[in-house]
Amino acid sequence: MGALVELPTSKGGNNNDETLFSLIAEDLYHQGYSIRVAALPNDISDALFTEQQSLHNAHYVEAGIGRGDDFVKTEFVRTDEICWISEASEAGQTWLSWTSRLQRFLNQRLFLGLFSFESHYAHYAPGAYYKRHYDAFRGEANRVLSVVCYLNPNWSASDGGELVLYRDEQDREGLKVVPLYGTVVVFLSEEFPHEVLPASRDRYSVAGWFRVNCSIDNKIDPPR
Repeated sequence: MGALVELPTSKGGNNNDETLFSLIAEDLYHQGYSIRVAALPNDISDALFTEQQSLHNAHYVEAGIGRGDDFVKTEFVRTDEICWISEASEAGQTWLSWTSRLQRFLNQRLFLGLFSFESHYAHYAPGAYYKRHYDAFRGEANRVLSVVCYLNPNWSASDGGELVLYRDEQDREGLKVVPLYGTVVVFLSEEFPHEVLPASRDRYSVAGWFRVNCSIDNKIDPPR
């Protein structure tokens, strides 16, 4: 990763967003991933949680893998369901405004060239899973940075459903992240294979990806 740039603090001192964004940037620079427990601002967590709990089955679609003509639904790989987030709701506006600020900060701090962002709610029913995978393949500049935030109040380690983040292809143990409410995980999409283990109860989260601009012949690469 490129050089780390020290940014001046705001005149009134670091606000909560700036402090969190700085910690995430430091983590990304030094290790390529960041795990910040219960770090998402409460108003954002609560807004997302309330909206996700209000969604009916009709809002969700069965998740798959790939994009466009390569999109495939396969229970061998994943069994979760998703609902894309937009600015049509107040919760969506709040969340996308926060991720936009994160995008600007990381671009200034780490020169990542983040261009666009997409995200969805994810629901894993008891027993659902997402087997080991990458969010992006090396050399296919698409998804650059993955963001996951968890929306599970009163979650305990015995409930399962951990995200397992592997450091490389050879890593078989991985780093397990309990999906506690408000926990934020950010990592380089091409660098870290990962999986979601089955849980004993319904598991809720938001997953998102920052992309770089892959426009060719003045045609914008669509976010999804």
